[in-house]
Amino acid sequence: QVQLVESGGGLVQAGGSLRLSCAASRRIFSINTMGWYRQAPGKQRELVAAMTGGGTTNYADSVKGRFTISRDNAKNTVYLQMNSLKPEDTAVYYCHADYIGLAYWGQGTQVTVSS
Repeated sequence: QVQLVESGGGLVQAGGSLRLSCAASRRIFSINTMGWYRQAPGKQRELVAAMTGGGTTNYADSVKGRFTISRDNAKNTVYLQMNSLKPEDTAVYYCHADYIGLAYWGQGTQVTVSS
């Protein structure tokens, strides 16, 4: 089992930056894939960025070049650095882990980008 706790959300103006953190309850190098999803009001949850245990990354087209996923194995934490934020990035951001074929989710953190 994996518990995930996100932090770092908030209100920011367009063009600004935020860094989200996701602290895992177990060593993240043992987790197949970790990533970030987001869900805006009235929309489906969508993948933002993901990283495999081997370090391969995958990004949604809408965030390529602006967002960066990274991890610190010593802290069992995955980060999402978000730059050049746009109002359309406003959503609840969820940390996700794929561990032994099961999906685990954090509680979510709100990101609001004002125009």
